Amino acid sequence: MSAGHGVGCMAITFDQEDLEEGTTVFDDPSFWDFLVWSFWFFIWISAIMIWFRCLFDLFSDHTLSGWGKAGWALLLVFLPWLGAFIYLIARGKSMNQRQRDAMAQQQAAQEQYIQQVAAKTASPAEQIANAKQLLDSGAISQAEYDALKAKALA
Repeated sequence: MSAGHGVGCMAITFDQEDLEEGTTVFDDPSFWDFLVWSFWFFIWISAIMIWFRCLFDLFSDHTLSGWGKAGWALLLVFLPWLGAFIYLIARGKSMNQRQRDAMAQQQAAQEQYIQQVAAKTASPAEQIANAKQLLDSGAISQAEYDALKAKALA
């Protein structure tokens, strides 16, 4: 094998004596080993993600009884890939619905929190009255009270 130099790149050329008769560049075992390894790596990562998704869904389902969760957990632990496959077939549609319900609940809680926090703007008089209560109780000093009062009036 010899390497020829082009403009800004390296071109690799194969002499006839470099290749045995009936072989190609793709017969290199390291190339195919890499492709097969990449394929199986992708399959394992995907399977692990699916397995964890089934496990998280199982324990976040409030409608399933404790015995039902125990049975599914045993199946997912002792036959992980077959268990995940069966779980997806048996409970796949309800998994999606539970996820949508949880997202809607989270969004409603977030909107309620934002409205609650946004509505808590006190008037300057209320801020000064609160600061005076803190001063009278001894929680803050006169200097801190003056700073709070100036901030409320600003």
